[in-house]
Amino acid sequence: MTPGSAAPRVGIVFRPQLLPPERLPGFAAAAEAGGYGDLWLWEDCFCEGGLTTAATALAGTSSVRVGVGLMPAPLRNPALAAMEIATLARLHPGRFVPAAGHGVLSWMAQVGARAASPMTLLREWVSAVRALLHGETVTVTGDYVNLNKVALDWPPQQVPPLLVGARRAKTLALAGELADGLVLDAGISPDRVRRAIATANAARPHEVTVYVMCAAGPGARDRLMAGLPDTGEPVEDTGERLEARAAFGSPADVAAIIAAYHAAGATSVVLQPTGDDPDVDATLALGAEAIALLAR
Repeated sequence: MTPGSAAPRVGIVFRPQLLPPERLPGFAAAAEAGGYGDLWLWEDCFCEGGLTTAATALAGTSSVRVGVGLMPAPLRNPALAAMEIATLARLHPGRFVPAAGHGVLSWMAQVGARAASPMTLLREWVSAVRALLHGETVTVTGDYVNLNKVALDWPPQQVPPLLVGARRAKTLALAGELADGLVLDAGISPDRVRRAIATANAARPHEVTVYVMCAAGPGARDRLMAGLPDTGEPVEDTGERLEARAAFGSPADVAAIIAAYHAAGATSVVLQPTGDDPDVDATLALGAEAIALLAR
C-alpha cells in the first residue's frame, strides 16, 4: 500500500503492558476478522518476547501481517536475530515485518546491555542483519558486531522489510540510509510524519509505520490526553489539537485521522490503545468500523 492509494493499511497494537500473553490468540483472530491489515507487537522490557508472540500470532491467523516493533538491538545478537527473522519469514511469507531500535536506554542499562554509542551499535546491527537476510556471507569486525563468514543456511525466499524505529534526526537518517522503512512513535502530528520522512531522505521506497493513539467509549478523550507521549509538540496549541494527533470519537472521526496520516506518507497507520484502556475490545471494534468506512 502506498501513500495516495484509496485505502491505507491499518493495524493495531497488542499492548504487552495491558494484556497478558494468553490474550494474544483471541486478539489476533479478532483483528484479522475486523479487517485489520497489520497486528503490531512490542518487545518492551520486561513484558513479552517479540518473536515468540509473533510466531504465536502468525500461526493462529492466515492473512494479517504481524510486525514486531521494536526489537532492542542491544539485546539480540545479529546472527541469532537474522536466524529467527528468516525462520518466521519462510514459514509465513509476506506476513512478518521485523523492526529494531536502540531500546529504552534505562532498560538496556538495567540488563547490562547499554552501549556507549547506541548509534554505532544500531548501524552495525542493521547492516549485518539485513545482509544476512539477503543471503550474503558476512564478515565484519566492528565496535559491537563481530561476525566471521556467517551466512544463513535458510535465508528467506521472500525477504521481509527490516524497519528501524526512529525519533531524532540521526536515527531517521540512519533508517533512510540502511533500513527498509521507519516506525514512528504515537503522538506526532501528520506534519511531523512528513518531516520525519524528509529527514530520512530514503534512496529506495520505504515503508512508514506510524503508531496513533486510539480510545473508544466514555472518557476516551481524557485517557488520550493523559496518555499521549511527550513529543515536544503542543497538544492544545493552534494547529496541533488532540483531534489532529489521536483517534477517537465516531468511526468516521477515526477514519479521517487514519486518512490524514496516510496522506502524510504513512504506509501503515497502527492504532495504539492507551495503557489504561478499560475495554480493548471496544477500541478494536472502533478501528474495525473505521476500516470498513475507508474501504468504501
